[in-house]
Amino acid sequence: MQKIIRIGTRASLLALTQSTWIKGLIEARYPATTVELVKIITKGDKILDVPLAKVGGKGLFVKEIEEALLREEVDIAVHSMKDVPAELPEGLHIGIITKRENPFDAFVSNTCATCRDLPAGATVGTSSLRRKAQLANIRPDLVIEDLRGNLDTRLRKLDEGRYDAIILAAAGLNRLSLSDRAKSFFTEEEMLPAVAQGAVGIELRRAAQELLAGLLFLDHLETSLAVRAERGFLHRLQGGCQVPIAGFARLDEGRLQMTGMVASITGDQTVRLELRGDTSDPEGLGVRLAERLLAEGGREILSEVYGHTME
Repeated sequence: MQKIIRIGTRASLLALTQSTWIKGLIEARYPATTVELVKIITKGDKILDVPLAKVGGKGLFVKEIEEALLREEVDIAVHSMKDVPAELPEGLHIGIITKRENPFDAFVSNTCATCRDLPAGATVGTSSLRRKAQLANIRPDLVIEDLRGNLDTRLRKLDEGRYDAIILAAAGLNRLSLSDRAKSFFTEEEMLPAVAQGAVGIELRRAAQELLAGLLFLDHLETSLAVRAERGFLHRLQGGCQVPIAGFARLDEGRLQMTGMVASITGDQTVRLELRGDTSDPEGLGVRLAERLLAEGGREILSEVYGHTME
């Protein structure tokens, strides 16, 4: 293993926590190696006063880190996989996916135990179109407002009384030892998670084969298979992390079971399907599920969201 490994990471508390975790695992495995964290500010970190869905483009939280990888200023990048676009720059790949944390969404409130306990007209904060669409389907009487900022900033805004409740990824709360803030968790039936939510991935240059081989001990096969299926689904639907698309795969008796959903921005139109397949071609399973969703009405919904006809 090389003597120094530079990790490109966002500067948010959650990103640094994840990268520090990876740093510790590498240094424990290779005591002669020093791992350095290189903080990189991304476009998504700079634009905090506009809903993510309106910022446009893909890779809002990874593009600048990928550019640093290509310039060989860092050796690897540690990402929350739900932030990584389906298409990667030429010369880069996701070589490793670590064991998945809780993939579901958490309901966080200082007054109510679940979203069903909120009074009519209560204000819920989230910046995710996926969450907005599914929440509107569960509780159309709630007021859903945009909420941007890092996880600690979102919690502070809740505590200041700007919202009656907010929705956050359970994985982020767990990784920051804030799981006690979650009053409850949405079930898979209530709110399907974002593609690859809860998984951390390591992106490398394709040419760095020796480095990849040395880091493969971090890879978790079950998570990797599930995330590959979900990303195949996302790629076929031309989606990014801020499109009202949800997908979740898991191993069940040696086979992959995947559920996918496409929703309109208002949540009044939803297409949701399930599909099972073997583990030999996880991406193919995701693509087949996407094709079925498109045929069952997803094409019309996404064409309206994207502003152009889906192929």
